[in-house]
Amino acid sequence: MIKEQIQNDWKEALKSKDKGKASVLSMAKSAILYAEKDAQTSLSEEQIIEILAREVKMRRDAVAEFEKGQRADLVEQSNFEIETLLSYLPKQLKEDEIIELVENTAKEIGANNMKDMGKLMAALKPLITGKADGKLVSTLVKNYLTK
Repeated sequence: MIKEQIQNDWKEALKSKDKGKASVLSMAKSAILYAEKDAQTSLSEEQIIEILAREVKMRRDAVAEFEKGQRADLVEQSNFEIETLLSYLPKQLKEDEIIELVENTAKEIGANNMKDMGKLMAALKPLITGKADGKLVSTLVKNYLTK
């Protein structure tokens, strides 16, 4: 469904001569196609969400570097790409929702110190994939486990 939506939106962007959106969607299509060829099978919706989330993460990392280099033009372009890609991902969780997930999951699996961080992150991964930034989740998990 997401793959088809990206394909349709890409065609519309080309027809309406929206080069920016067409370029972003073309990169997303390419990343999905590359992963499908690598796996030699069609990808599930969850796998496509993971790919798009990875693309968003790469662009967020790029924004940080562009800001260091004072490249406002590239920051703006990357932010546009992020917003475009986010429109195909599930609704992003707010920080308080993530904290609640961390607390509930930690109680379920009995995670209560830093030694349990890997176990807690593994339990959270299916709940947050594509819905939250991994760095933020990691920070919130560390904060919770060091209380």
